[in-house]
Amino acid sequence: MYVILVYDMNTKRVGKMLKLCRKYLNWIQNSVFEGELTKVQLENLKAEAKEIMKEGDSLILFKNREQYWLQKEVIGEEKSSIDNFL
Repeated sequence: MYVILVYDMNTKRVGKMLKLCRKYLNWIQNSVFEGELTKVQLENLKAEAKEIMKEGDSLILFKNREQYWLQKEVIGEEKSSIDNFL
């Protein structure tokens, strides 16, 4: 499934969450990631994220079956493009 993940963490935990998200997804912009995950990978990501998170932190997941069902438009400078694979 195609996943867009957005998080808001206390500054003490941002580094840990960033590292975790990069393990599973592609970095797009500050605290925003996207990519294809299996159900098992998604469950592992959520379980590991819950171990990092404390009160006041949040993680939002947008899920879709396929990326082609999602239209993406970037206005301004794209922070990290994943469309430039060789």
